[in-house]
Amino acid sequence: MKKLCLLIGMTFMLSGAAVAEGDATAGKEKSTTCAACHGPDGNSMIEANPKIAGQHENYLLKQLKEFKLAAKTGGEEGRNSAIMTAQVANLSEQDLEDLAAYFASQEATPGATPEEYIEPGAALYRGGDEERGITACIACHGPSGNGMQLAGFPDISGQHAAYTIDQLKAFRKGARNNDMNGMMRDIAQKLTDEDMTILANYIAGLH
Repeated sequence: MKKLCLLIGMTFMLSGAAVAEGDATAGKEKSTTCAACHGPDGNSMIEANPKIAGQHENYLLKQLKEFKLAAKTGGEEGRNSAIMTAQVANLSEQDLEDLAAYFASQEATPGATPEEYIEPGAALYRGGDEERGITACIACHGPSGNGMQLAGFPDISGQHAAYTIDQLKAFRKGARNNDMNGMMRDIAQKLTDEDMTILANYIAGLH
């Protein structure tokens, strides 16, 4: 899996993969509705809602487009979310690009890892579990959780633990299936609830 992540990353870089180019100033003006759940600068104070400040612009745009696709197809395609599909349903392509640019331009607030999760979290995040076939998260998300922008791997550092756990469970169930080549679904299926709690709390303190 580590080799696959690196290969995908190199492929994107060599192919000159396009990076989203929105207008952050226009995005700020359009972000009023987003603030209710994500905060005015993308630093959500609600554990169930993700922090999106400082997230890679192309990743944000991909998610917004897939929420919109789900809205268009009645959930048959894209990424399903009762809240987000309704929010983006009537937005234009330019709106999505501008919002992605705005939130990507903001600085994420750091989180913290409870002491009891530091050691087991570091072991699983950095080393995986070869016996269970669990790839180390560091392979795609990096030592600080910042991901790889050109390869499309998101910045997960400082994310709310509750949100991370929800997404890992969604990948495990297949309820979320917009991950590249099914990599997250494959990994999540091998994680126990305890693994997810450990990883989510460890990730919350990365920056």
